[in-house]
Amino acid sequence: MSASATASVPQAASASSRPASNVTGWRRHYLLLVLLLVYGMSMIDRQIMGVLIEPIKKEMGVSDSAMGLLTGLAFALFYSILAVPFGRFADRTNRRNLIAWCCGGWSIATGLCGMAVGFWSLTAARVGVAVGEAGSTAASTTMIADVYPPEQRSRAMSVFSLGPHLGSLVGLGVGAWIAQHYGWRAAFLWLAVPGVVIALVLRLTCREPIRGAQEARPVTAAVAEKFSEAMAVLLGNKAFVRLALASMLMAFAGYAIGMWNTAFLVRSHGLQLKDAGAIMGFIGGPAAIAGALLSGWVTDVMARRDSRWQVGVPLLGTLISVPLGIAFYLNDSTQTWQLAGLQIPHAIGFYGFFAVFSSFWAAPVFAALTNVIAATRLATALSIYNLLLTAVGGGLGPLVVGLLSDAFTAHAGQESLRWALVCMLAFYLLAAVIYGWAIKPYVGFLKSKRIA
Repeated sequence: MSASATASVPQAASASSRPASNVTGWRRHYLLLVLLLVYGMSMIDRQIMGVLIEPIKKEMGVSDSAMGLLTGLAFALFYSILAVPFGRFADRTNRRNLIAWCCGGWSIATGLCGMAVGFWSLTAARVGVAVGEAGSTAASTTMIADVYPPEQRSRAMSVFSLGPHLGSLVGLGVGAWIAQHYGWRAAFLWLAVPGVVIALVLRLTCREPIRGAQEARPVTAAVAEKFSEAMAVLLGNKAFVRLALASMLMAFAGYAIGMWNTAFLVRSHGLQLKDAGAIMGFIGGPAAIAGALLSGWVTDVMARRDSRWQVGVPLLGTLISVPLGIAFYLNDSTQTWQLAGLQIPHAIGFYGFFAVFSSFWAAPVFAALTNVIAATRLATALSIYNLLLTAVGGGLGPLVVGLLSDAFTAHAGQESLRWALVCMLAFYLLAAVIYGWAIKPYVGFLKSKRIA
């Protein structure tokens, strides 16, 4: 994808046409940091289930399919019901306060998971986590778009998108250590506390940004817009629809892989739970962080030369990640490296690079969406986007892996989970095709300076 004058489109609106911002200088970076911590806590509270699948399954005597339901569909169903109403509310209310209340609420619900007396009470507590998290991500993204100009937005979004990877690092690494030494209930209780603290920090120390402060676009035109009208506009936006569809497929496979990888290392490579969690958290986590930061920097640099790279970077990263993922899951070598007392299978070398490139899509796509959606309906649009990622990705991905693993058991035995995870990589390839399909309408929006 070469630079060309015809495809190169200015990424920033004229500074003179932007409303004055009330969050500038160090305050915008501080706000980004706090929102990153909130996002990270949401992912800790969501992803910790991945490292606790085995002990919970053993104590409660349920199947892989039941655990897939608990870790995926039960969470995603209620997230789905509330995500769009929360997004509509965020377009009309103080987003800082909304996010703070949500963060405190889901953190308390995480603590209640540790007090569950059975499978269904644990499911009810997980529903509470879903309700809280439904109001956070879309509102956070719009706040970031209101304090960073378009030409810096991919980098800002890449920092924000570190949340899931930090969450995986802490949730898998620290969560596994706590579970190994004090039990899975203690892991929920201990990791609930930081979320309450961060909620208070956001509420007491951050400002609510002025909407549209970084855009040459009206900020009042859609205040009274009906939901049906907003949906009609968004469905007519081919760039939004195609980017959302591709990202939904990435989330479908990615959530499933993230949720089941620890169990895969325990079953197929014979690792202890604490070692498998540490490897996924402290090796996979930093690799994904590096990929997220690299994607933001590369995208901002390349999109200044040719705007097609805003979507081309996610496309390229996705294509590179597929063979690396196949190599990781099909490598059954028993050889290991010794590091800090850990037995690290050689297959993890492939996973490290897989984690880097499979993280290339999130930040550039978030930034691309903010470039083609009006500030007054941005939270609504992003709540729909996150709904697709969570309902289909987080909800169905882990469940499908559990169902496939149970189905493959008759033929593959202990290795059934390995083949279930290999199947997920096919969805990465389909997502790459759709990202390519999204490039033309995305560039068309930028050229015409239309905002949906």
